[in-house]
Amino acid sequence: MVVRMAQCTIDVDDLDLMVAFWSAALGYEIEQGDDGSAKLWPPGQPSAGAPSVWLQGSGTPKRGKNRLHLDLATDGDPQAEVRRLIGLGARHVDIGQTGTEQFTVLADPEGNEFCLLDSPPTR
Repeated sequence: MVVRMAQCTIDVDDLDLMVAFWSAALGYEIEQGDDGSAKLWPPGQPSAGAPSVWLQGSGTPKRGKNRLHLDLATDGDPQAEVRRLIGLGARHVDIGQTGTEQFTVLADPEGNEFCLLDSPPTR
């Protein structure tokens, strides 16, 4: 028996800002609770392997570098996707890249780092 990634949880300070960013970035459907949190669901009838995202209101800003981050991939042009994400509120982040990486490091509007891969991972 093994486990699978079922959900990614992100602590957020401004729930509305982060719901708007992550739902648009991922194309996920929003289910906002009245408890200061929101669940983002993959659209349509996702496979069992498609994780949901839980935006958990923390009431505090992010501090320090993430110890865990998302690596995202696109079916289209990665640089066009970087521009789209920046248009949604992401920004470039320097964490010591050399410029030869096969990914772009970004941060969401609250500073949570994530990467956009040049191509999906393969074996």
